[in-house]
Amino acid sequence: MLRDLVIIGGGPGGYEAAIRASQLGANVTLIEEDKLGGTCLNRGCIPTKSLYKNAGALEAVKSMAEFGVSVGEYTFDMAIAQKRKNEVVGKLVSGIEQLLKGNGVEVVRGRASFKGAKTLNVITAEGAEEITATNIIIATGSSPSEVPVPGIEDHRVVTSDELLNFEHVPKSLAILGGGVVGVEFAGIFASLGTEVTIIEFLPKILYRLDDELSKKLTVYLKKQGIKILTGSMLKEVQSSEDGLKITVENGKGPEEIYSDYLLAAAGRKPNTQGLDLEVSEIEYDKKGIKVDANYETSVKGVYAIGDAIGGVMLAHAASEEGKVCVENIYGHSSEVDYGAIPSCVFTFPEAASVGMTEEEAKEKNVEYIIGKSMFGANGKALTMAEGEGFVKVMAEKESHKIIGVHIMGPHASDIVHQGSMAIHCGLTVEDIKESVFAHPTLSEVFYEAVCGCIGEAIHSMPRKK
Repeated sequence: MLRDLVIIGGGPGGYEAAIRASQLGANVTLIEEDKLGGTCLNRGCIPTKSLYKNAGALEAVKSMAEFGVSVGEYTFDMAIAQKRKNEVVGKLVSGIEQLLKGNGVEVVRGRASFKGAKTLNVITAEGAEEITATNIIIATGSSPSEVPVPGIEDHRVVTSDELLNFEHVPKSLAILGGGVVGVEFAGIFASLGTEVTIIEFLPKILYRLDDELSKKLTVYLKKQGIKILTGSMLKEVQSSEDGLKITVENGKGPEEIYSDYLLAAAGRKPNTQGLDLEVSEIEYDKKGIKVDANYETSVKGVYAIGDAIGGVMLAHAASEEGKVCVENIYGHSSEVDYGAIPSCVFTFPEAASVGMTEEEAKEKNVEYIIGKSMFGANGKALTMAEGEGFVKVMAEKESHKIIGVHIMGPHASDIVHQGSMAIHCGLTVEDIKESVFAHPTLSEVFYEAVCGCIGEAIHSMPRKK
């Protein structure tokens, strides 16, 4: 039987594309070899945020005296934390299963590979099945990149998948990679009491963030006891009596780090292996599957989205690409506003960013103005004892349109969406200035930063002329 639409991969991009296509009247088949929800739900975003909440609870306990609460001695049980994490993940996976069922999406459990341009060979528990379709969307996601370094195969070198399932808190942990994954794990395990060292090849951690945001967050991470080695290359991993001897090289020469474990978090690679893309002549390289503006591959009627095409490797970007892809397939004109996709880092404090960084604006010769407001001057933040951080807003100099928002502070991951909507809708400083923000709220810091772009912030000292 010829299917209308077949989607390979049930992660955020795949399952949301399936539901949206069903809403548009398509008969949809979703093929998934593992659990629905993909890496994000099962081995990424959700599990890490569950452990992040555990770490946050510990951080709160440490500061209870400030609120007049005496807790005495306390302990942390990783097994209970893991149980809670697994329950959260299980509940969400079950929810996706019900959503797909409720929307009439056929789910096939198996591994798909191309047998022809529009024909798939699917290996299921029952055997092989051949499926043909009018349209196919590849949404196979990504996996941790391999690091070609001597000794990297040691069993104490782990991926994020393995670290998420640890039943104990290691005494020490080295992390290769200062991107979002590495930095988030660093914050979590440092809060749990682990001695953490980040090894980053580039001159700064979180290199995609605005430079000021990256530098300020680095300071706070170091205050939490996290050792950060930037401009450092991993040279070798050796087994030692106490765990691992990790050799790195930087401007100061070779340096040895001793650690119980090494987390390999130096990027991710698109999952294209095993799909037999060559059979259908779908063009791809190590960066991912090649697509056009409508996510169509070199083969008409075959599309690809999410991490499988490289680019913005974020779950919410994959979801948006999936929905836009099927909308264009079924006669709608849609596109993803990549300039308004926010990114968040769940550290203590949180960091979030959307739009242009200062470095990008300078590179593109965009003239801009800046407004900044500190959480330390915000009533809500101070009542929460979370006055660290700031909101930085960038606007075009001539039009005053908001072009970038960068936040470090409490609930940055929630506040950043005000910046995302402002950028997507082309709002100006004046548009937002004329809005009324409730008091006392953390969002007032965003409002003050916007007003600061034109020197009209009330709760910031006036700039010296």
